[in-house]
Amino acid sequence: MDDLASALADAGGVHAPRERAGQLRTLLAAELEHGRAELALARSGRSKPVLVAFAAAGGLLAVTPATAELRADRNAVDERSWLLVAAAVGALVEAGPEGSLRAGDLDGDLVLALEGPATDEDAELAALAFEEHVAPVDRLRARGIALPGHVVEGAVRDLREPIGSTHPLRVAEAVARLGGRPADPASSDEHEEAVLAMLAPEGDAVARPHDDPDPARRVARRVLQRLDGMGKWGGYHTEFAHLARGFRGNDRALAEAVGEALLEAGLLSEKPSVGQRHVFLNSRRAGDIRRLIDEGVLPSDLRLP
Repeated sequence: MDDLASALADAGGVHAPRERAGQLRTLLAAELEHGRAELALARSGRSKPVLVAFAAAGGLLAVTPATAELRADRNAVDERSWLLVAAAVGALVEAGPEGSLRAGDLDGDLVLALEGPATDEDAELAALAFEEHVAPVDRLRARGIALPGHVVEGAVRDLREPIGSTHPLRVAEAVARLGGRPADPASSDEHEEAVLAMLAPEGDAVARPHDDPDPARRVARRVLQRLDGMGKWGGYHTEFAHLARGFRGNDRALAEAVGEALLEAGLLSEKPSVGQRHVFLNSRRAGDIRRLIDEGVLPSDLRLP
């Protein structure tokens, strides 16, 4: 048992008295530092699991060792860190209140919160749910722990909604509310249509790519729009074969050829995987991607079939 778990058990678990808050907060900081270092390794948590802490404090909170910069920059974390965060989102939604997801900062670490009434029992349930959500993540051993709310109460800064309607945190929340597993890319793909419908901004000109008169450009815009809508940037990826989903007849073969062209031009990046090809949007080409989706402007290096 690690120092935090031992001290927490000795103090009475989630019912530990306030006079133990300082000690537990110091030990939590050490665990988060350990988690940050582990997430940078090729395999994380082998000798000691990466910890995510849950607490009821003005809502149900999850304190993660990922950087708080993720709130504004969807590319601030690597894939494994993102999947840990996605698992925490899934655990919060499974165990917590119905309020919307917020993200905040605890000394540079990312805090996730669901607004609404929450109890210590909810925090304990979330810690258990997290371990189920995170278990399938490759090369990562992680666990959840429930803390008394007073350990983090008043220390979390700047809780606010993630920036952008297609931020991966919003996508993860939507997948979880649909009964999916946010840390499982296949589960997010399974709920794609429902997630896109949930996250589409009111008045958004969703049909514009569909009206493009050029077949290849129309397909390219639709593929990129769907990936953007599902937050498929960096850590959130999808199988290459899924690019043709929703297309019929000749358009299906065209979508596969367009996908290869998007990869060749660097608008998509590829993640090698056992027996599969996985792709995601290249954040360094975000401007070109947005112009192609919104205006139909082709980048000079994109050669469509």
